[in-house]
Amino acid sequence: MSNAVERDTTSLTPAGRLDAPGFRLRVLLIEDDDGDALLVEELLADARVPTTLARVRTLAGALDGPVAVDCVLLDLQLPDAMGLTGLTRLLRHAPGTAVVVLTGQDDEATGVAAVAAGAQDYLGKGQVDGPLLGKALRYAWERKRAEQAEQQLLQQQLLASENSRLERGLLPTPLLADRHLSLAAKYRPGRNGSLLGGDFYDAIELPDGRVQLVIGDVCGHGPDEAALGVALRIAWRALVLAGLPTAEVLATVERVLVHERIRPLFATLCMVEVAPGRDSLRMSLAGHPPPLVATRDGRGHLLPGEKLGVPLGLIPDARWDPLDVALEPGWSLLLYTDGVFEGRVGDGPARLGHEKMAELLLRLLREAGPDADRGAVLDRLITRVEELNAGALDDDVALAMLTHFPEAGG
Repeated sequence: MSNAVERDTTSLTPAGRLDAPGFRLRVLLIEDDDGDALLVEELLADARVPTTLARVRTLAGALDGPVAVDCVLLDLQLPDAMGLTGLTRLLRHAPGTAVVVLTGQDDEATGVAAVAAGAQDYLGKGQVDGPLLGKALRYAWERKRAEQAEQQLLQQQLLASENSRLERGLLPTPLLADRHLSLAAKYRPGRNGSLLGGDFYDAIELPDGRVQLVIGDVCGHGPDEAALGVALRIAWRALVLAGLPTAEVLATVERVLVHERIRPLFATLCMVEVAPGRDSLRMSLAGHPPPLVATRDGRGHLLPGEKLGVPLGLIPDARWDPLDVALEPGWSLLLYTDGVFEGRVGDGPARLGHEKMAELLLRLLREAGPDADRGAVLDRLITRVEELNAGALDDDVALAMLTHFPEAGG
């Protein structure tokens, strides 16, 4: 039996399957007594579980860097760790490792306490044979795997709950009362995002008939960006409901960004105000791609971006000049984040780009017809973009399409 520990760059975590061909359970024995160590070696030779055994004499020898094993046999009476102290230190160092403690013949109470403290099982020295030792190691390893699976499930449930809370903050229910207007919105998390990112949108109809829309994108992806996106979206809604002019809304949202961010982050934003008569809009861009406006028969174009302002959070006292645009009855207006057009086209480095994305959406609108469900059209747009990218998109995608139906009944 070797006194050297089998080293690896992986942590002390179980891996593999006992019933896999050629699989051997990797066991680390932490035992200073040579006689007891020899006994363990002999018992494992009689066990019905194929094992690979390594040994260290002290707890410090086991904690000296990561060790690739499936199960640890831990003596509770070591030169540098007595009783449950060694177990506590071992579990702190390698929480994913199955541990079976070795106790004295008359020390069952300590063994029970060790299980309560996190060990998978305990064995009394002098009271164990080979099959029992093999069974204890096998069951300890399987129990640890089951614990880890349960923890992963709990983490996934917590993540889903967190995503749900973030979604309520980033993707709210629009406040629209006009029966001539309909908002279709879609959000698709990026390939590498376990949490929602910082994309957000909102839509509010004011008492005087004006409709305010916003879509924004906090740079980066993760919980910090998502939390900041929620703060910006809520600040925007509160300021709009308070009746502030667009310029003041943007300036105040920027101040919120600067005060709430915990590291240097900026955000792009597109804000649109639709007139009460639904025949014109006023657009302000803060580093964000311009919206797409489409007619009822599927013609359309991207709105001009020559008055593109800087993103929020980059330059103090920045200004965002608005642009007025006339609208034909039956229009559709798409606000979007850059995730929908930054995917690749084919195997080369070429990107789709927002102009090609606009052409693709207009074609889908023409194919669907004027009365088609706009939400279904947006789903087809995302699907088509992912097909061109040969897989899921890297960045989050947020889409919000406001459509005017002049013939809608009362």
